[in-house]
Amino acid sequence: MSKKDYYEVLGVSKTATKDEIKKAFHKLAHKYHPDKNSGDDSKFKEANEAYQTLSDETKRAQYDQFGQSFPGGGAGAGGFGGFDFNGGFQGAQGFDMGDLNEIFSEFFGGGMGHGRQSRRGRDISTELSISFYESVFGVNRKILITKVSSCNTCEGSGAKKGTSTETCKTCNGNGQIREMKRSFLGTISTNRVCDDCGGSGKVPKEKCADCRGAGVRRREEEVSIKIPSGIQNGEMIRMTGMGEAISHGATGDLYIKINVTPHATFTREGSNLNMSLSIKLTDALLGADYKIETLDGEVTLKIPEGITHGEILRIKEKGVPKSQGKRGDLHIKILIKFPNKLNKKTREKIEELRQEGL
Repeated sequence: MSKKDYYEVLGVSKTATKDEIKKAFHKLAHKYHPDKNSGDDSKFKEANEAYQTLSDETKRAQYDQFGQSFPGGGAGAGGFGGFDFNGGFQGAQGFDMGDLNEIFSEFFGGGMGHGRQSRRGRDISTELSISFYESVFGVNRKILITKVSSCNTCEGSGAKKGTSTETCKTCNGNGQIREMKRSFLGTISTNRVCDDCGGSGKVPKEKCADCRGAGVRRREEEVSIKIPSGIQNGEMIRMTGMGEAISHGATGDLYIKINVTPHATFTREGSNLNMSLSIKLTDALLGADYKIETLDGEVTLKIPEGITHGEILRIKEKGVPKSQGKRGDLHIKILIKFPNKLNKKTREKIEELRQEGL
């Protein structure tokens, strides 16, 4: 290609914005695409080379300073190289599709080089409430969900039991329908999955009476859910293949949001559990034993002498299960109950303690 001014090739000024450069290239790509009757291979390559340089801020700055002699400039600057419009890529080294892929996506329904995507059923979601205890230790639950599932009668084939299938007349057994799709770059041929056979190329000679040949039907289904220990409020469980079914395709997934009911005593912080315990002033001064209820049952907590208000005691391995059989701890915040009123006798004893410097 002859060395032309890239701005002149795209028909923009040297102060053009990135969006203006992009629009100008799209216009020229539409006009000169080689697959069009009025296309021009050389002009299309020329426009692409200019665009690959001016759409990149670094390359554009180098081009503005040095022209086409800058490193990476000229025919190698993102040009088509060995691209053969009749046979595809022929060893195009380092070719940057850039926004050109955006143009081709309008032709091919998802970009160049994308194969036909397989059919897949819908993902569905639901919510499940569990107790605080169940969230700590895990639980197995069963729920009923109404969804599109594989037909039990025909086992998803869509055919009446005892009957066979035949070649789909709509697609002649190909499983795909060829369509001509128009775009601003011209008309191309695309394929889509045949709706009648779902891409299998076969249809039942006699349809199943329950699903009317669809192979799927909406019904209520029981789902078993294994909720792992240590799950937190708001977490999602994904059950692969437990979503909605589709004829001759993969089943979607089921997502379950877990809602944990708050506990009256415990709160959670990571793998540890927290609680508060109110004790008498005398027990704080002299020490005592308190029986408390944990998630594992009753345990005895020893209150040391002289404990202060707000101090935290720890019971090991009474928290949330972790990996390798280990568990977090139970943290107990001590709250000392101070009397609101003192009788005369109690006041006199406290005065004596004050005199002793306590």
